[in-house]
Amino acid sequence: MDFIDYYKILGIKKEASEDEIKKAYRKLARKYHPDLHPDDTVAHQKFQQINEANEVLSDLEKRKKYDTYGKDWKHADAFDKAKASQSGRRDFQQGGAYESYGGNFDESGFSDFFESLFGGSGAQGGGSRRTGTAAFKGSDYKATLQLSLTDILLTQKQTIDVGDKKIRLTIPAGVEDGQVIRIKNHGGEGANGGPKGDLYITFQVINNTAFKRVKDDLFLNIKLDLYKALLGGEEFIETLSGKIKLKVEPETPANKKVKLKGKGMPRYKIEGESGDLYITHEIELPQHLTEQEKELLKQLAALRS
Repeated sequence: MDFIDYYKILGIKKEASEDEIKKAYRKLARKYHPDLHPDDTVAHQKFQQINEANEVLSDLEKRKKYDTYGKDWKHADAFDKAKASQSGRRDFQQGGAYESYGGNFDESGFSDFFESLFGGSGAQGGGSRRTGTAAFKGSDYKATLQLSLTDILLTQKQTIDVGDKKIRLTIPAGVEDGQVIRIKNHGGEGANGGPKGDLYITFQVINNTAFKRVKDDLFLNIKLDLYKALLGGEEFIETLSGKIKLKVEPETPANKKVKLKGKGMPRYKIEGESGDLYITHEIELPQHLTEQEKELLKQLAALRS
């Protein structure tokens, strides 16, 4: 297996901070996203490498192992264990032969993986050499799927490309930005009979509406002219499920909030339930008053005083 320089893939220095890693990953993931290059195998491969690099470098423990062991970082724990075993074994080695306080040294305690790392048991005098190799789980894959807010109002099925595979998945309505789902056994092939890795999909939900989303609830500010705020009336509001008529109470104060129950986002994996929509009234003052309007306002002010 060739060495892959994850730092080079993300275009960052080895001393890069977590924020620098995150920024570099997001920039490159957008650039090489499969949705933007549906028929470009080079871009797909680059996108996969970017995800793999981010998976390792964004995890402090994995990054430490990678910096220490390079391409063999996935086997770091086995390396450390094997080294410790070998160190303990050498404590008993004298005059080219292995001995222990209880007699002959028992080689059965060494794992197959240790044998594959260090070239056999090390026994002398014609001793046998074990050649087994340990099984390891395959690499986990990471992919990013970009959707708009209006895409997730209903549960849908979508096919995505991961490497040379096409995976069809169900996307529940109401999925959140940054949410990650795991699809088992859709990662890299295992080594020596080990299981396949898993596929982790991160959703990027782009808000293509005027609403502000907070979990299942939506928020919208609407401008209300002064006269309607004072006298009352009706406003037509565009919601995600269509236009509705909203009654405006007389003498509505500025920044008054109105809750429209069930007009928010669908609740994730809860069929038939949605959050709420909160409307905030912003009072809009009239501009460019005529002389007649000014005179009437003076009369109104005199009456109020």
